[in-house]
Amino acid sequence: VQLQASGGGLVQAGGSLRLSCAASGRTFPTYTMGWFRQAPGKEREFVASITWTGGSTYLADSVKGQFSISRDKARNTVYLQMNSLKPEDTATYYCARRPPGGNFGSWGQGTLVTVSS
Repeated sequence: VQLQASGGGLVQAGGSLRLSCAASGRTFPTYTMGWFRQAPGKEREFVASITWTGGSTYLADSVKGQFSISRDKARNTVYLQMNSLKPEDTATYYCARRPPGGNFGSWGQGTLVTVSS
């Protein structure tokens, strides 16, 4: 499967963006989809995840109340809605998938989000 992240761009602080992660090829309903981000000079960090079948979500404490994750089964797409963006949210955002009991992998190419102050 290939994951294609899109929707990044330049936004002013306080603005919103919605990122998309489209999955192509064979998909597995038991997988968990996730969003991660990596800011310049920092390690990649977990942002949010959602189970494909049940839609259960989990958000990192740093983005709770600010970001939300959802999925559209018909489009094989996962979304990351980002509101009240801050300059510290500037990063390249990646989507990935995790098989049951496994680790996240199948990383997409990432989409850059830049938040100006």
